Order: sequence, then structure tokens, then C-alpha cells
Amino acid sequence: MWKKTFQTTLTLSIVLVFIVIIAGAVVRMTGSGMGCPDWPKCFGYVIPPTESSQLEWKPNHNYKQGQAIIKDEVLYTVKKNFISLTAYEAKNWESYTKHNYAIFNPVHTWIEYLNRLATVLFGIPLLILFILSLWKINEDKRIFILCLALLVSVLFESILGKIVVDTNLQPVKITLHVLFVFFIVAFLLWLRFIFKKHKSFINRDVLVNRLGIIAVIVTLIQVILGTQLRQYIDVQMQLNTYTNQKVWLTTPPVIFYIHRSFSIFLVTINLFWIWLHKKESGELKLLNWVLLFLVLEVLSGIVLYYLDFPFLSQPIHLLLSSLLFSAQFYSVLRLLKR
Repeated sequence: MWKKTFQTTLTLSIVLVFIVIIAGAVVRMTGSGMGCPDWPKCFGYVIPPTESSQLEWKPNHNYKQGQAIIKDEVLYTVKKNFISLTAYEAKNWESYTKHNYAIFNPVHTWIEYLNRLATVLFGIPLLILFILSLWKINEDKRIFILCLALLVSVLFESILGKIVVDTNLQPVKITLHVLFVFFIVAFLLWLRFIFKKHKSFINRDVLVNRLGIIAVIVTLIQVILGTQLRQYIDVQMQLNTYTNQKVWLTTPPVIFYIHRSFSIFLVTINLFWIWLHKKESGELKLLNWVLLFLVLEVLSGIVLYYLDFPFLSQPIHLLLSSLLFSAQFYSVLRLLKR
């Protein structure tokens, strides 16, 4: 019973983490990162507003501490619970000081809210995994340690999300926010590897094992480069509207050429790794998935640039990079000695 429950919960966690990745990518694709300008609530509400009138000052209205209004293009929050009179009284309000963003877009707000909701839902099975791991702590401490690491990682990722909002989408913070999700994916896959008790395909060729590790690292570097390029595109989206994709990369920055050139290195390392391992042993069909995701990732990058960012192409590009990383990481776990 314990084994079946743990396996089901772990599988659900793996599915949900990719949903979180997709949700985060949709937030960036639509420019919805500041859809909720505060954290953990949204404009001071547990369920965010749906129309601008909800963020306008109202007479004879019961305001709760932390709730927000937008007045004269400034975001104000309630100092403490009060009922408004017939005239606006500044003493009951304080301007939001963490940033000066004060725009309400209902579509952006709800996209960001659903992204946060996905993260909360993802945390539930991780909490269950941690509780279940306590039952077997004496049998295999690695499962307990990884479940604890996952729980702490999600809490840390949530804090990073707050910092991203508080700093009005500062590029470095966004990069860390995206990168840390990949570490959470690694923890989940490592946990699955231990739980499933997979046999290792021990390859005596040290070069094969090292190439696998290098391939994982190179993928993470490429994700970082892509995130930095994405920041440039975000600025272009704001300057040239979200629907004028043709001009977003009219004059590409240096980071674009680095990202594109580095993809050649990424492909070369992976192909050499796959070829060398199959030449040595011919085992581990999981490497076929590495090859598949590698090809799809490159193709999605080509589509992004030459077809001017078709709808959902950006989330698909990030999803494929996370799937490539997952296949690589799990392959490395299977290749190395336990």
C-alpha cells in the first residue's frame, strides 16, 4: 500500500512540475509577470479581481488590510481594516514601495494567478511524499533526504517568485527562478531512480560517463543563455506591442548569436555521447529520447526565429529543453555506478 501510494504521488509530482514549467513559460510569453504586483496575494486578494472597477476607490466600502487600489497611476494598499467614508482619506492608505508598477490587465492577472496556483498544487504531493518518507526513514535515508530537499526547494522557489515580483522582473532573478525549477526536476528524477531501484548500465569507458555529465551542464548553460535572450525579447514586446513579432529580433543582440552558436556545441556533445555509448554497449534506450528531444528542441528554436514566434512556440521551446534535461539526467543516473 505504501509503495503504490508513494509511486502514484511521485508520478503526479513529475507531471505537475512540467505543468508548472509550461505555466511559467506562458506567463513570460504573454508578458504577465507583473499581473499580480504583490505576493503571495494578488492586489491584496486571495482570488484576484476581474475588472478595473474592483481596484478603484469606493465610498462606504469595507476594506481589508493589504487590499490594493490604483489611484493616479499609483498602487496603494490598506494600512488596516476600515470602512471608507464619502471622501477619500489618505491616512488609511500607503503607497506600495517595493516597485512603482501600477497597471491592471485582467488577462495578465489571471495568467499569473493560475501560474501561482499551479505551484501551490505542485507543493501538495511533495508534502505528501515527505510525510510518506518518514515511514521508511530507517530503510532508505536517501528517499527521506530527497523528499526533504524537494520540499525545501519548492519553498525556496516560491521565495524566488516573490523576489522576482518585488524587483519588477529583474533579469538575474528571473534566470535563477527558471534555473531552480530544473534542479527540482533533477531531485524528482533522482528520487524516482532510487525508488524504482533501476539497475545501472555501467559503462567502463570513463569518457562516456563524463560526456553525459557535460551534456547535462551544457543544457543548463543553454537554458541560462535562452533566459537572458528572452529578457531582451520581453523588452521588445513592450516597445513594439505583443502582436508585432516580426520586429522583436530585427536587430538581434550579441546574446542571440551566442545562444544560437552554443546550440551547435550542445548538439555535437549530445550526438557524440550517444554515438560513443551505443558503440561501446548498445544499451540504454533512454538515450533515444535524448536524441528525440534534442532534435525537437533545435527545430522549435528554428521555428521561433524564422516564423516570428508563433503562438505557444515559446512555452514548447522551454518544455522541450526541460524534457531534454530530464532524459539526459536520468540517463546519467543509469550510466554511472551507484
